[in-house]
Amino acid sequence: MSSQHLMQPERAVGIIGYGSYIPMYRLSSTEVARVWSGGGRGPIKEKAVAGLDEDTVTIAMEAARNAVARAEIQADALRAIWVGSESPPYAVKPASTLVAEALGATPYLLAADFEFACKAGSEALQAALGLVGSRMGDYAMAIGADTAQGRPGDDLEYTASSGGSAFVVGPADLAVATLLGSLSYATDTPDFWRRAYQHYPRHGGRFTGEPAYFHHTQSAASRLMEELGMDPDDFEFAIFHQPNVKFPSRAARRLGFTAEQIDTGLLSNLIGNTYAGASLTGLSAVLDVAKPGDRILLVSFGSGAGSDAFVWEVTERITSRQDKAPRVTDYIRRRTEIDYALYVRYRGKLKT
Repeated sequence: MSSQHLMQPERAVGIIGYGSYIPMYRLSSTEVARVWSGGGRGPIKEKAVAGLDEDTVTIAMEAARNAVARAEIQADALRAIWVGSESPPYAVKPASTLVAEALGATPYLLAADFEFACKAGSEALQAALGLVGSRMGDYAMAIGADTAQGRPGDDLEYTASSGGSAFVVGPADLAVATLLGSLSYATDTPDFWRRAYQHYPRHGGRFTGEPAYFHHTQSAASRLMEELGMDPDDFEFAIFHQPNVKFPSRAARRLGFTAEQIDTGLLSNLIGNTYAGASLTGLSAVLDVAKPGDRILLVSFGSGAGSDAFVWEVTERITSRQDKAPRVTDYIRRRTEIDYALYVRYRGKLKT
């Protein structure tokens, strides 16, 4: 099989810094079920909820600061900052310029916002890899961040959470994880959408599974492994987008991965994970514990629909960078449980 779909930059590149941020507030699935179905438990344990003073930009800023700390560079060395999100605070005004200003990265850089549902962050990462790989700049930052919302009472309300992750891309000789190759797969599959002026997104129920999530993630992952001459046994970790617990587990099993390979990157049962940085937060969690030589498969998914797949190889630099910023587990442990009423207030679900 020829490698006509494989994407590899001319210059070897990788991740030189990474960081995440997860809000401290938690809404349990039993609390959602209490309000809408009289009891029971939903598909996850709990989800992270942004507070009154948090939005996509503040989440992105915190993740970006952690990524710069691990990269050990000055922010003004960044030639691009791209923010992927489906819940920016402004309809017309970029989140990326706000993040760049807060970091001290302005004014000489590219700044733009990306959209592609839950894979907007990985799309930004592809662009950052391309910019650095083409030698247009030595450093670029990609961020996926969201304060995703679900319509009250909808299935999404159990999983649509808040959080974000950021990655600084640079030359491979400085990287904590080098890129071995990537591949993207996209079709027009209307499984999830929101028209202008609609407050909440709509989804196709079961249609979001087989023709959307599974087809795209499995197609991207299997083709990338095929073109790189790899199979599941070549990886220590595999990370799939996590709209719930069952989908990534089933996709991994169909592709031949074990539960142990996906366990570290599977955060859905703890903080929810339906947002634009979801799979990227899984990657951040894996890098927190990875060892030199480990190989990682990352597969995102965005409704609409598409998947970006990446293969990374961890370098010896990882061990000196992991403690330069808070780990994902630090944010997971930092939690304050709230009830449904406070959640409604924090997320602005009462329209007057």
